[in-house]
Amino acid sequence: MGIDVCTDRAAQPGETLVGRRAGTRDTHGALAKGTSVGTLRIKPPKGRTDVVFRTVTLAPGDSTGWHHHPGQIIAVVQSGTLTRVLHDCSVETVSAGEAFVEPAGRRNRHIGHNFGTEPVVLYMTCLLPQGAPLSIEAEAPDCALRLT
Repeated sequence: MGIDVCTDRAAQPGETLVGRRAGTRDTHGALAKGTSVGTLRIKPPKGRTDVVFRTVTLAPGDSTGWHHHPGQIIAVVQSGTLTRVLHDCSVETVSAGEAFVEPAGRRNRHIGHNFGTEPVVLYMTCLLPQGAPLSIEAEAPDCALRLT
């Protein structure tokens, strides 16, 4: 017997569950949990997919630089507030406990800023075409030049 690490349900007879010692219950099971503001639209790449899980920390005043991803990114903000400027210069702010998706492709370039006083910590699951890099540097869109 064991506990399902995703649902905390007990194992059924004859079923083996992995991830925790049998008979234990982890009340902090998830590394991070975030709730989306709206519907998340997940679209994995075609063909073989590299699934990469990573943590990104932005110190106060830091930014990611303009970039895009060759595959979709599903992110949870663990702490702080991230301000994202998107390809069309619209601005989205996501705070601790919220989740968002960054769509794939050059047309979806963006930059993330930490304008707060505490570090922004993101837990990211990256769905990348096999062998692709996590991100690719990009030029700021013309509309961003008017923001500075």
